Amino acid sequence: MFVPAKHTSATTPPRADRKPAHSAWHGVELVDDYAWLRAENWQEVMRNPTALAPEIRSYLEAENAYSEAQLADTAALQDLLFKEMRGRLKEDDSSVPAPDGPYAYYSGYVAGGQYPLVYRQNRSGDGEHILIEGNREAEGKAYWDLSSFQHSPDHSLIAYASDDKGSELYTVRFRNAATGEDLPDIIPDTRGGVVWANDSKTLFYVRLDDNHRPLKVYRHTLGTPVEDDVLVYAEDDTGFYVAIGETQSGKFIVIDAHDHQTSEVRLIDAENPTSPAVLVAARQHGHEYSVEHRGDNLIITTNSDGAEDFRICEAPVATPGIENWREVIPHRPGCLILDTIVYRDYTVLLERENGLPRIIIRHVDGDEHSIAFPEEAYSLSTSAGYEFDTSTVRFVYSSMTTPSEVYDYDMNTRARTLRKRQEVPSGHNAADYVTRRLYAPAPDGETVPVSILYHKSTPLDGSAPVLLYGYGAYGISIPASFSTTRLSLVDRGFIYAIAHIRGGKDKGYRWYTDGKLEKKIHTFTDFIAAGEHLVDQGLTQKGRIVANGGSAGGMLMGVVTNMAPDLFLGIIADVPFVDVLNTMLDASLPLTPPEWPEWGNPIESEKEFGIIHSYSPYENVEAKPYPHIFAYGGLTDPRVTYWEPAKWIARLRERNTSDNLILLKINMDAGHGGASGRYEQLKEIAADYAFALKIAGLLDAPGKQQEKAA
Repeated sequence: MFVPAKHTSATTPPRADRKPAHSAWHGVELVDDYAWLRAENWQEVMRNPTALAPEIRSYLEAENAYSEAQLADTAALQDLLFKEMRGRLKEDDSSVPAPDGPYAYYSGYVAGGQYPLVYRQNRSGDGEHILIEGNREAEGKAYWDLSSFQHSPDHSLIAYASDDKGSELYTVRFRNAATGEDLPDIIPDTRGGVVWANDSKTLFYVRLDDNHRPLKVYRHTLGTPVEDDVLVYAEDDTGFYVAIGETQSGKFIVIDAHDHQTSEVRLIDAENPTSPAVLVAARQHGHEYSVEHRGDNLIITTNSDGAEDFRICEAPVATPGIENWREVIPHRPGCLILDTIVYRDYTVLLERENGLPRIIIRHVDGDEHSIAFPEEAYSLSTSAGYEFDTSTVRFVYSSMTTPSEVYDYDMNTRARTLRKRQEVPSGHNAADYVTRRLYAPAPDGETVPVSILYHKSTPLDGSAPVLLYGYGAYGISIPASFSTTRLSLVDRGFIYAIAHIRGGKDKGYRWYTDGKLEKKIHTFTDFIAAGEHLVDQGLTQKGRIVANGGSAGGMLMGVVTNMAPDLFLGIIADVPFVDVLNTMLDASLPLTPPEWPEWGNPIESEKEFGIIHSYSPYENVEAKPYPHIFAYGGLTDPRVTYWEPAKWIARLRERNTSDNLILLKINMDAGHGGASGRYEQLKEIAADYAFALKIAGLLDAPGKQQEKAA
């Protein structure tokens, strides 16, 4: 049996009991010694964490106690890192107000507050009014998260969705914007958020089923019982998820059914919310599209007809079928359309080419211009705002050395107005830091972009440790953006690097498809190539790299640990998806069917079973020396269930032949996103960084602020 928590010491790690569970797939027998760590009543645990079986809870608490004991010598450092990170946050910060009709809406924090507040003011800038006070809502709760808030079209009501377990089962409530009183209408177990019809009394939402899947859209009328809500759309394919939204024009409610490579959109007239949903184009395997609206036409961003990086088409609202689509902006290979915003007179495109983003502004008459930036690596995003009839688009710019800047851009005059520059109260001099973009040669001849950040005083002679971050899945690209937290690591001599590996879309849509299914191996070899290139360039040494990734990036951590353990000094795996094969073999889990297009279906396909089996981290743990490992999970996580990191650590501890640390921490009060309060999140980052500094031999290394003070 494992060592119970009361017997755990700094030198005695917990040992999970081995209870072999056998299964056979495609003629291959799988033996899972730690399957018992998965709670049979996991759905109940998502709603009520106290329902966890005592044996499992005792083991997880023993792991937490052991990790705390092993990191006891970093307690002072963690406290110092936390204070530094908190000192870089503007405690009473707020977002730039977004106008809509007579009002402008924004969110912010008060000094010392953990949770956001939602505000409204007159469009002129006066008359500030608090709509939601997060710190009050979270009182007495170990976890609280505000998923979203939406004001009604007539501005009289606020709909807001919150979760107090971390299980992403959001409850929607409604509040009178003038009085602050909540209506009796309460809608539980939603995906979070609603979309209002234009009458300000009818709304649409997505309800989660017993397996935590968003498959049904309902219509609710305020003042009526929730049990009488009307089912508007039900998705029969459990491999698809359903989301709702609205066009920028406010004319249509959008129902989007999708997996990772196919989409299907239906529209409901927001002026007539009881009208049936109209299908735009029936799903075709591999066809992704999204829909906006202007006048008599729909504006459709689509990858149809071989447009791998997407093109823009128009279709009549009255006859939206794909046979009536007319191309207005052609496909340009290698130039990926990331986002499309449609206003009355303009179409705004956020594109990425050669790994860097830019904004294209196109007038309805066809005239267009671009907004680009000169830095070697940077982050750029757009914000549509609430309004349709406007000539202003908002964008946010930052780089790894430059704090974020929020601009309002006048599309008529082409003038940009700085609305906010991120403040760093404790001080930040961008000239003290260097950011660069390197290109690492991959084994198959591709080049992998690597963004790096270091302090100008950091020696580039190979002695510096590196924290190498990677994700590489779902087409998600990791931006080279500014972070106040990573400065604490960089100030102590680390080089911070981001590997823009395949599985993301950093070099176009092809970069994504070249890192999934049977080509998934490229994600892992790209990351290893990035680390080796940093060594080859003389920036660090083999065995001096701490790798970090979370969720699907945590799976990456597990794979590269098995493939190249001697390249890494340590691994920080946050909510790591490391039990890939067993999860993909279990169709009852929330995310499994929708994930098959990303990883493969090992139930139906022997080939895909073999591919996943060849790299699944848990299956491929061997008797060999592993680097230091710190894994983190959340008890109520519906995306990467807590037992994945728990099983992985148990097997690693069983088979590891080195004396390196193998640590697990399970947050017993949170889910996939970790702790909910903004300061509690900083404490988790401080623990990660303290672990990295400890294993790098920099436990007592002063930060630059300490050096200045001295």
